[in-house]
Amino acid sequence: MSETIDVPIREGAIRLGQLLKLAGVVDTGVIAREVIAEGLVRVDGELETRRGAQIRPGQRVQFSGEEYGLPEAVLNVTAAD
Repeated sequence: MSETIDVPIREGAIRLGQLLKLAGVVDTGVIAREVIAEGLVRVDGELETRRGAQIRPGQRVQFSGEEYGLPEAVLNVTAAD
């Protein structure tokens, strides 16, 4: 595995299925649910089968040979940006 790919979000946590979609590794929530249910996704090295598992800054998600995480500093983006 190479270095962790940061996936910036606006809030402090994100559901696992949403993180996979936002990172661009799956196209839909249905596909996210399938890859998670098939045991293809790990969080901090542990198998995770809950699409709604909360991922927080500092945690690492492993899928398809890559590692994804949330940056420690959460973006403060408003509608005016």
